[in-house]
Amino acid sequence: MPWVETSSPHFHARHELADDDDVAGVLELLEDTRERLAGTFPPIEGDITVIVHGSLGALSLAQPYFPILRRTTAPAARRYLAGWTTANEIHLLAPRRLRDRASSVPGSLEMAMLAPAGLYAQLVVGRGNPSLAPPWRPAATLRTFRWAWLALGAGQYFGGQTAYARPAVGRRLREGSEPSFPPGLRDAMLLGGTVLDLLAREAGEDAVVRLVSHLHADGPRSALEEAFGRDLVHTGGAWRAHLAALGGAAG
Repeated sequence: MPWVETSSPHFHARHELADDDDVAGVLELLEDTRERLAGTFPPIEGDITVIVHGSLGALSLAQPYFPILRRTTAPAARRYLAGWTTANEIHLLAPRRLRDRASSVPGSLEMAMLAPAGLYAQLVVGRGNPSLAPPWRPAATLRTFRWAWLALGAGQYFGGQTAYARPAVGRRLREGSEPSFPPGLRDAMLLGGTVLDLLAREAGEDAVVRLVSHLHADGPRSALEEAFGRDLVHTGGAWRAHLAALGGAAG
């Protein structure tokens, strides 16, 4: 299948010819997300390259960290783990593959199709927070995996996916052990955004922006206690109640 190129004012896509129409929609979504986030974070200057892959295998070959993250992610969230970012690139599964991976429950398709917005938001937050990857140098990679709930949660929250996460949250609560707070790497993709959503509900979106814009020197616990203004155990209880409400609403 031949590869072609499609451009918009701030993004340049490389993709298979079969995805030509879908990629136009992806670039429109990315332009809208860029404009929406420009009032919150400094916009990325210059073009971002978007590489659209026709299969998980192709994406994994292009970005070797992706299959590692996928294997460590809870099953309820794996269908929404659909790409990877580098300093100037977004690697993404083709929209036809995103549609195939979505389940039939309400919100699943919307969350899957917002993956490009979530990846761009993750890249914007990473650019503004020099302690996080990309670039994926060893020290930054270790920090990003330790703070995965924040890095991936920021992409989900600012990309607009959290509003559609209810079905997946409900499934996660029915499967496996109780998630830790803050969420570990296994749950970061799905539940990281719910931490930021709770903070926004309690303290406003400015508090979320402050939280994701730097890593607290004393670690995630201190960062969350400072952001919420209370001991971690109390915020953990509020978060679990928030998850229960989300999961209950889903099903």
